[in-house]
Formats: sequence, C-alpha cells, structure tokens
Amino acid sequence: MIDRGHTLPLTRQAAMLGISRGSLYYSACPVSAAELAIMRRIDELHLDYPFAGSRMLRDLLRGEGIVIGRDQVTTMMRRMAIEAVYRRPHTSKPADGHKVFPYLLRGVAIERPNQAWAMDITYIPMAHGFVYLAAVMDWFSRRVLAWRVSISMEVDFCLDAVDEALARHGRPEIFNTDQGSQFTSAAFIGLLSDNAIRISMDGRGAWRDNVFVERLWRSVKYEEVVCCERFVSA
Repeated sequence: MIDRGHTLPLTRQAAMLGISRGSLYYSACPVSAAELAIMRRIDELHLDYPFAGSRMLRDLLRGEGIVIGRDQVTTMMRRMAIEAVYRRPHTSKPADGHKVFPYLLRGVAIERPNQAWAMDITYIPMAHGFVYLAAVMDWFSRRVLAWRVSISMEVDFCLDAVDEALARHGRPEIFNTDQGSQFTSAAFIGLLSDNAIRISMDGRGAWRDNVFVERLWRSVKYEEVVCCERFVSA
C-alpha cells in the first residue's frame, strides 16, 4: 500500500494508513539459535511450573547456568504468548471492544460427540525458529478435529481450522476457548454465532478449564516434536 515512488511523502502516506512511520524502515531480524534454545527451555519450564512468572523463570534458568535477566525472559514469554497462572484483580473486565463469554462446561457431563469442542493455540519450537499451532478438539472423544500452523498470532488460521472442523464433523453444541484476542475477535465470535453454537470461555488464567487441550499440547510438544527432533539430530 505504500508507494515509495509517489510524490506524497512517506510520512504522510503512513499517517493516512494509520501505521507507524518506523514500520516503513523496519527489517525483521532472525532469532538466534541461542535465544531459540532458551525459549524452548522456558516453554518446558512453563508446562512444569505454570504459576512461574518472569522472576521465577529467570531464577530457574540461572540455576541451570543460563545467564539471563528478567526483562529478556519477559520479552521471550510475550513472544511465545506465555503468561503465569495466578489470581488477578478485575479478571472479568474484557478488552476494549471484545466481549468475554461465561464458562459453560463446569460440572457438565460430556456424554456424546459434538456436545462440546475446545480450541487453543500453543507455541511450537522448530529447528530454525518457531510456529504457532491451533487445534480443535472434541471433548468426548479427545479427537483432534482440525489443526493449523501459522508464523503469526492472527485470527485467520484459527478460522480456517474451525471451518474445516465444521465441514468435516458437523457443529458442536458448545465451543470452548480461552480469552485470547483471537477468540474474542468479531470474526471468530461471528463464525460461531452464525452456526448457532453456544460460546464458552475459560476464566482468566484458568488453564484447567481447558485441561484436555493442555494435555494434548504436552503430548504433541514433548512426546512428538521433541522426540522427532532428537531422532533427526541423531
């Protein structure tokens, strides 16, 4: 959309499009192998200690001989979309323009397929970089109905996964997610509402509300991805 050969100055073009002028000159830098190794270890520690924040993760890493500061740990956690599980004030306050729905599955007996689906996003470390993985799961059968990978956290790959799951398996009565911006977006809510699906969302930071998908991530990331990497490297 930016025309560098146009008579209109770049500053004015950026202002008209509502983007930062600095983004016109930004060139993405690859993540170093050392940083990827640390991010992978942070991801492992987060699954073992979901309550650990940047300070505790910094101390755990230092205990393993990794010299790192809290600010760098915070930056890596943000890049991986990881945050500690703990009680927060005003947890029911939604983001501006995003509606948060109540959790509908507490105490509900899941007795048949398509009664309740769940979806989540996780970070997957790769040999050179990382990607985000989104999966749709049926709570009754624990079957993964559809999945997608993406190099960004945009909502599009989540929509693609849900579209495939609906096309192949029908529609669920209830669809449960966390309160991530992808799942509270107008596009995602609209897709579920258009299919007459009841929307359920985990409590803020309450990973146990979607425990079946969390268990899937542990299996995928540390029984499949890590094992495959070790086999290839061997």
